[in-house]
Amino acid sequence: MRTHTVRAGVRDHAAATGASPLVVSTPDRSRVHPALDLASESSLDEYWQIDTVLGPAFVAYNEQGISALMRAESASDFEQAFLAQFGRPARPAVEPPASLVRAVDDYLRGALSVGEAKTRFRFDLRGATEFERDVLLKTAEIPYGEVRSYSWIAREVGRPLAVRAAGSAIGRNPVPLLIPCHRVIRRDGHIGEYGLGGATAKRALLAAEGVDPDWLERLARAGIRYVGNVATRVYCFPTCHEVRRVSEDDTQALRSDGEATALGYTPCPVCRPFGEWS
Repeated sequence: MRTHTVRAGVRDHAAATGASPLVVSTPDRSRVHPALDLASESSLDEYWQIDTVLGPAFVAYNEQGISALMRAESASDFEQAFLAQFGRPARPAVEPPASLVRAVDDYLRGALSVGEAKTRFRFDLRGATEFERDVLLKTAEIPYGEVRSYSWIAREVGRPLAVRAAGSAIGRNPVPLLIPCHRVIRRDGHIGEYGLGGATAKRALLAAEGVDPDWLERLARAGIRYVGNVATRVYCFPTCHEVRRVSEDDTQALRSDGEATALGYTPCPVCRPFGEWS
């Protein structure tokens, strides 16, 4: 099998933000993305190897989209894990679509916005419920170098009380890194655990995107949930690129929505923090 190496997470490259969700493809051949239009009419999964900041991983795809991303020490280990999880085999790609390989590379190193990714690759999430798909695709909207909470995800998909269920859906994410569940943190601001290698791996991925995990933990311990732009009177999540462009002297630490509102701030229309902490 030919190895296609992708370096995930370049610290110095900040991605542009985008609000459009990535699209789940359907079995309808007329909607198959050109990059995934395989020569075979079957929907066999094929895969190629990438190199990430967490070590070797494998990306599987079929005519419906990218179906899995898993860490594995070898191709045989990946094939066994894929078969166990999905109940179908995956085979090494003789030559994965070059445009798909480039798109994955660009996205993982922060050179592709969410909106651009929507046009360049899609996901095969056939095994997920409608709610789980909504949660995963909302997670895919979190920009490179930013974080959101599980409760933010639940609110954004119209199920604000389903925080635990949203967390469970994220925990079953079949395409981590590309659906960036490492960018989802706890409601109290602490980083929390991560299914692709625990808290240590999550911290490494965030650091590679330019987010200081120790800084996030300090904010959480201090009870700081938002940062307000003194000039515009708009408040954001601390990692929102809208407020990170502003010098520290021109910002104000905020502990809750109520405090922000009382001080005359309005929620950022980009990161949409309102309702996160009362």
